[in-house]
Amino acid sequence: MVRLSVPPSGAPASALEVALGAPADPGTRRVLITGLSTYWGGRLAQALERFEQIEAIIGVDSREPTVELERTEFVKVSNQHSLIERIVRAADIDTVVDTRLVVSSVAVAPREMHENNVIGTMNILAGCAGSDSPVRKFIFKSSAHCYGSAQDDPAFFTEEMPRARPAGSLLERDVIDAEAAVEDFAQKNRDVAVTVIRFANVLGSDVDTAFTRLFSLPLVPMVLGFDPRLQFIHEDDVVHALEHAAFHLVPGVYNAAADGVLALSEVIGLLGKRPLPVLPPWGAGILAGPLRRLGFRIPDEILGLLRFGRGLDNRLLKATGFEYGFTSRETVLDLAEHLRLDPVMRGREETYIYEREVEEFLRWSRHVRRGGERDEGVGADREVLGI
Repeated sequence: MVRLSVPPSGAPASALEVALGAPADPGTRRVLITGLSTYWGGRLAQALERFEQIEAIIGVDSREPTVELERTEFVKVSNQHSLIERIVRAADIDTVVDTRLVVSSVAVAPREMHENNVIGTMNILAGCAGSDSPVRKFIFKSSAHCYGSAQDDPAFFTEEMPRARPAGSLLERDVIDAEAAVEDFAQKNRDVAVTVIRFANVLGSDVDTAFTRLFSLPLVPMVLGFDPRLQFIHEDDVVHALEHAAFHLVPGVYNAAADGVLALSEVIGLLGKRPLPVLPPWGAGILAGPLRRLGFRIPDEILGLLRFGRGLDNRLLKATGFEYGFTSRETVLDLAEHLRLDPVMRGREETYIYEREVEEFLRWSRHVRRGGERDEGVGADREVLGI
């Protein structure tokens, strides 16, 4: 299990000492967000745009952004380390937030998932390495899937605990390998504050996860004879946790999960749903078969959770000064309200479509009025990047 035990120069020697200090970091000025077109990359960029201390936000991805952005510069680029390195140095990036990790094995094909999660992470890290790199902070959005879910697991995983058994799914192995690459980067670049945040199962009105899909069904499937303990985190708290890491010095590994655990049956009751205990208790293929025939596929990494659940010790992140906006129960209730209103509100919101020519005009044309003066600082960023 990755520990990231090596702090940057001048930092406290232990994770607990770091957590108890967690000083504010006024040096975060120029931020690179990898995976800008992902849900988390777009939301984080929107959040960081509100902070005046941020001089520049550069977002990179191989696809166009999916949300409207005002100050964020988008560069369409693959995860090639040479290209990332050029952008990092040209824009004098001091903070990198990597939001690309795919955490659902049904979202993309296995080969593509591995290419993104492991090879892509290694390339991003290579682009940030080197004695002449301006990067002084690297934040990696990881997943609690690294712990797995087994019968003999502890009630709550702390950051230092290894998983009980070898990885049982491709995604779990990807997460472990990606964190190992980040650990290796931290060991070789000791002047960079490296933060890994392992997020619990996410729920929210806008985010698309295996559990939001599962809980959207009229009848929620359960495994016969099992009522697992589950822990969630609200989508807003995911963004706030990444913000917190960007504006504080918190090197190390942190669990991010809301207070409280709920039995699956309790979650189903809070959602106003009914349980459907029809899934056989043993055999991954047999377990997922009934739902797959109905057009709903349960990701392999979720199968263990439906039997044994998982709990995360969240005290270390809270010790840094981070405050959750929602408990697990409140997160479920917020989703319940969304599911109740969704049939009424569906189709009323327009989908954002990125149009490069329009964005170019609105940002750079001398004919666009900007309250009196053109933003020369943003234009300068554009010239530095050569786009």
